[in-house]
Amino acid sequence: MTLDLARRTALRRRIRLLVGVTITYNVIEAAVAITAGAAASSAALIGFGLDSIVEVASAAAVAWQFSAADPERREKAALRVIAISFFALAAYVTFDAVRALLGAGEAEHSTPGLILAALSLLVMPFLSGAQRRAGRELGSASAVADSKQTLLCTYLSGVLLAGLALNSLFGWSWADPIAALIIAAVAVKEGREAWRGDACCAVPAATEEQGCGTCAPGCSCCSPSGG
Repeated sequence: MTLDLARRTALRRRIRLLVGVTITYNVIEAAVAITAGAAASSAALIGFGLDSIVEVASAAAVAWQFSAADPERREKAALRVIAISFFALAAYVTFDAVRALLGAGEAEHSTPGLILAALSLLVMPFLSGAQRRAGRELGSASAVADSKQTLLCTYLSGVLLAGLALNSLFGWSWADPIAALIIAAVAVKEGREAWRGDACCAVPAATEEQGCGTCAPGCSCCSPSGG
C-alpha cells in the first residue's frame, strides 16, 4: 500500500514542525550549557553545548530538505550533512574526553548544568521518537538519521548528568570521559550509516508490516531492541 498525497503532506508538515522544535530547543540548550560550562570550568558542559550546535546543523539539513516541493531530491545531500555532524561530534567528544582523562582542569559543581542535563534527558526521547516514527512511515532516511542524532543527545544528557553528579558527590572526574568515549564510538557508527545512505529503518509502514525482508543485515529495526 502506497501513502496517499494527503498523508505524505501531513507527515512532511509534522517533520518540519518537529525539526523546528528541535532547532529551537538546541539553540537554547547550547547557550545555557556553554555559559554554565564556562562559569564552572566544565569541559563536559561546554562539550554538551557544542554538541547542541552540531544537532542544530543536522536538524537544519532536514529542514532544508523538507522545504523543497520534492524533498526526496535533497535526501542524499541532507544525509551527508548529518553524517558530517556525527563525525564532528565524535571528534570533539573524543578530544574532550582524552583531555579530561589527562587531567586538563578540574570542573566545579554546576547546578544549572545538572538541571539542563536532566531536562534534556526527559525532552529528547520524545522528540526523537516522534521524528523517527514520521520518518519511517514517510520512508525518509534523513529524517530517521536526524532522529538518531537527537537520540544521541539523550545518551549524552545521561552521560553529562552522571558525570556532573558523580563529580559533585564523590569527585569521580574520570566517569564522564570514559562514558563519553563510548558515545563517540556510537556517533562514528551512526555517521558511517548516514554517509552510506543506510535507510534500512526508513521504510514505509506498509513495508514494515511485511517483516524485515527488505532490511540490510544487522539493521537495528530487525533486532528486538530496534523498536
